[in-house]
Amino acid sequence: MPIYERPTKTLMREFVAQNIKPGQIFGREEAVGWFAKNYPKIKPMTVRMHVNGMSVNSRQRKHHPSIKPGSGHDLFYKLGPDQFRLWDETTDEAPFYAGMSEPEVVTDAVDEAEFSAAENAIGELGAKEFALETDLRNYISRNLPVIEPGLRLYEDEGLTGIEFPADGRRIDILCVDKNENFVVIELKVSRGYDRVIGQLLRYMAWVKTNLAEGKSVRGIIVASEIGSDLRLAASMVSNVLLVEYAISFQLKHVL
Repeated sequence: MPIYERPTKTLMREFVAQNIKPGQIFGREEAVGWFAKNYPKIKPMTVRMHVNGMSVNSRQRKHHPSIKPGSGHDLFYKLGPDQFRLWDETTDEAPFYAGMSEPEVVTDAVDEAEFSAAENAIGELGAKEFALETDLRNYISRNLPVIEPGLRLYEDEGLTGIEFPADGRRIDILCVDKNENFVVIELKVSRGYDRVIGQLLRYMAWVKTNLAEGKSVRGIIVASEIGSDLRLAASMVSNVLLVEYAISFQLKHVL
């Protein structure tokens, strides 16, 4: 549900009408400042994500199926590091949407870090590993109540918690629980080592600083095997849960 009567994507067009002319280059913080003055209930991170998501050549769009033809998100064109202008339909490339082959786009170092390819961990048939981290992420995101009843993906006006951008990196899955508190899930397709704790705590701190607004933040690490070093490290952190996953295959002759 939108915080205001109109959704953020519509309010973004109001920002443009008042501040941006064709060909004018602007940065995300200009939009953040305008929203803070005119629609202060909308989080700065929500504004930044909408500027990216409403840029027709942004890689971020591939993570948000709600951004599609006719959805009203085609507004900006990304030129480089925090540089945007209005999309020119007559001269710029066609918009990029989820499910399309990824185009050659102008990106900055932050985009590359946020949306780098998932690590490969291909195992033998019947091994206790998913072939790709993306497979594990997709399965977990669709079956969150298996981990904890009431757990669901974080959503912010069509932008979901899958590969959620966080200060130049990406959170595998960002969730909220039945009490609307935040839960950060870090995935490892194989063995989880103690260094994963550092990654998870960094993401949890980012969520607490940028999104939580007084809500609590917990963490969950999901791996095919939880190493003894990770168990020991996690024993010192009260709000982190460790979860092991396992899969199996069954083969049946049909001829």
